[in-house]
Amino acid sequence: MVTVGSMVRDPDSLHVQFAVHDSLGGEILVTYDDLLPDLFREGQGIVAQGVLTAEGKLEATEVLAKHDENYMPPEVAEAMGQKHEKLDYSQQKAPDTK
Repeated sequence: MVTVGSMVRDPDSLHVQFAVHDSLGGEILVTYDDLLPDLFREGQGIVAQGVLTAEGKLEATEVLAKHDENYMPPEVAEAMGQKHEKLDYSQQKAPDTK
């Protein structure tokens, strides 16, 4: 999850840095030199791939963002090692509200 308040952008380039943390309290600084996904937000889950430096920073070569807590694009699911299944809405019934 992207740590709220951690994002710093370079106003003269695409360079950005931000921290990500896990539920156990671990945190790592990520740097990235490309356009972030439109859905990238602080406080949301992401997948970042890259090289871990000797200083303990992740120099990301790719950043993927989740849409929300329920939907995950296939490339994010694959990166996270999860199976993505297309939902078949045609067989779902609306809940009975009576």
